[in-house]
Amino acid sequence: MSKKAIILGIETSCDETAAAIIQENNNGTPNMLSSVVSSQIDIHKEFGGVVPELAARSHIEKINLIVNKAIKESGKKLKDIDAVAATAGPGLIVCLSVGLNFGKAIAYSLKKPFIAVNHLEGHALSPKLVKKLSYPYLLLLISGGHSQYLVVKGLGKYKRLGTTIDDAVGEAFDKTAKLIGIEFPGGPLLEKFAEKGDMNKFKLPEPIINRGGCNLSFAGLKTAVLKISKTIENNQDKYDLAASFQKTVENILHKKTKVAFAEFKKISKKNKRVFVIAGGVAANERIRKNLTDLALKENFEPIFPPQILCGDNAAMIAFAGLERFKLKKFNNLNFPVKPRWPLDNKAAFLKGAGVKL
Repeated sequence: MSKKAIILGIETSCDETAAAIIQENNNGTPNMLSSVVSSQIDIHKEFGGVVPELAARSHIEKINLIVNKAIKESGKKLKDIDAVAATAGPGLIVCLSVGLNFGKAIAYSLKKPFIAVNHLEGHALSPKLVKKLSYPYLLLLISGGHSQYLVVKGLGKYKRLGTTIDDAVGEAFDKTAKLIGIEFPGGPLLEKFAEKGDMNKFKLPEPIINRGGCNLSFAGLKTAVLKISKTIENNQDKYDLAASFQKTVENILHKKTKVAFAEFKKISKKNKRVFVIAGGVAANERIRKNLTDLALKENFEPIFPPQILCGDNAAMIAFAGLERFKLKKFNNLNFPVKPRWPLDNKAAFLKGAGVKL
C-alpha cells in the first residue's frame, strides 16, 4: 500500500497563529491528525481591535512553538511531511509574511514541495474536511474581513455572485459590540446580548437590500448603530440594540441569499444543490438556523463546517494544500505575499465611494 500524503499547514493571516497536520486516508478522504490555534485576544483587547505590528510580533514569537506542537500532537515527525502549505493571502501583510516565510523555510530544509494557499480557498473547502462534497456548490463566506457569495466550481475555480461593497459582516458585528461596551472580540458575544433584548426596539437600515443583486453593504448599518449607541441609558438598551442588530443582519443575509439561490439555479441544473456557509460569522447560531431553514425551503442542502473550523485555522490550509498536492500544483519559494487575493480574479473590484451596482 502506497504512503498517503502528509501535509503541514500554517496560518498567520491575522491574529491567530495556527498549524495543523492533515493526512489522506486510504479512501481519499482527509484525516486531521492535529490542529493547533493560538489566539492573540489578550494582546489586542486593550486596543479594541487587531494591531498589525503587535500581531506580527506575536506570530514571530510563537510560530516555531505552534508548528512543533502540531507535529508532536500528530504523532508524526518533521521528516514524514510530504509538503508544506502556508497562507499567502489575503490578510495583513506583516502577519502573512511570518507564516509564509516560515513555511518556505521548512519546505526548503526538507527539500519538499511548497504550496501557497489562498486563505479564502481554505474557508471555501473547509466543509470537505468532514463531509464529501461534489462540485459545484454555492458558498456564502462571512467573516471579519470578507462577505461574499461564490459558486465553487472546483479547486481554484470560482465565480463570484456578490460581495460587500464596503464592510464585512464580521466587522459590523465587532464594531457594534464595541459601541455597546462588549469587550474585544465582541462579535461572538453580541449574540448572547441579543438573547436578552427586544429585536423590534430599534429600526435599523438594510442597505441596498432591493438592488445590487447578491452584493452586500454594512457601512450604513454601522453608522445607524453608532447614532443609537449615543442615546443608550442602561443595560436593557444595550440588549435591545444587540437584538435589533442581530435581527437586521439575519434579514439582510436571508434576502440576499434568496437572490443568490436564484442565480445559482441558473448555473447548476443539478437536482441536489448544496449551500455551504463558512467563515467566523458562520458560528453565529441564529444566522445558522435562519439560513438552514431558508436553504431547506429552497431545496438546498445547508452545510456548515464544525464550529472549530469556522474561524481562522490551519487545518483548512493544510487540506487546501493536500488538494493541490494531489494535482501537483506546487509553488516556487519566491511566491509573494498577497494581502489582496480574490478567488475570482475576473470579478470587478466593488469597494469605495461611487461604486455602481
